[in-house]
Amino acid sequence: MARKVTDGPVRNKERTKANLITALGKILKKDGFSGLSITRVAEEAKVDRRLIYDYFGGFEGMVKEYLNNNDYWKINPEDIGDIVEACKADSGKALAYSVLENQFDSLINNKEMRWIITWGLSEKLPILKELDLKRENIGDEVLSAVFDEHFHASDKNFRALYAILMGGVYYLTLHAKMQENPFCGIDLQHPSGEEEIKKALRQFIDLIYL
Repeated sequence: MARKVTDGPVRNKERTKANLITALGKILKKDGFSGLSITRVAEEAKVDRRLIYDYFGGFEGMVKEYLNNNDYWKINPEDIGDIVEACKADSGKALAYSVLENQFDSLINNKEMRWIITWGLSEKLPILKELDLKRENIGDEVLSAVFDEHFHASDKNFRALYAILMGGVYYLTLHAKMQENPFCGIDLQHPSGEEEIKKALRQFIDLIYL
């Protein structure tokens, strides 16, 4: 029986790429986007900085791969058909809440994700704009296929209402972890505060679907 190959140029390349992506995440989590540089990432990964150019085409390519691998957005284009089919029973009500809950959990529990959002709000970089547009385009497909049809005869603008809810989740999670202060008397440093926000999100979705 042939011996299993456990090493080689391809495997080493993929391992090194993964190490560089991990190193980038560690720096982002520790020092934020201002601490990122090719030299710093290479030092953290303990590799020659030239490999970043060889494997990613440069710093921007490495950051792009990191963002694509670590974005909180869980919906992929190939999943949209199945999502639309699953939403027929309740016109997307369960999905509307679960997306908000997943967004909340991802941002409240993951410092790297919060830095990505802060980075996107602070820096006008093409790779960050591209990631934001990717989320927007996928979201627009789901909104068009599921929610626009359900609310087309309603006086409720689901997109506007949902935008306010999503924006609220962004701000509350960033405020909670960066300022570490209560907001409107709700302390998101504790599970009870997190549950109060999730409960309110469920109530908002219930009201929108009345």
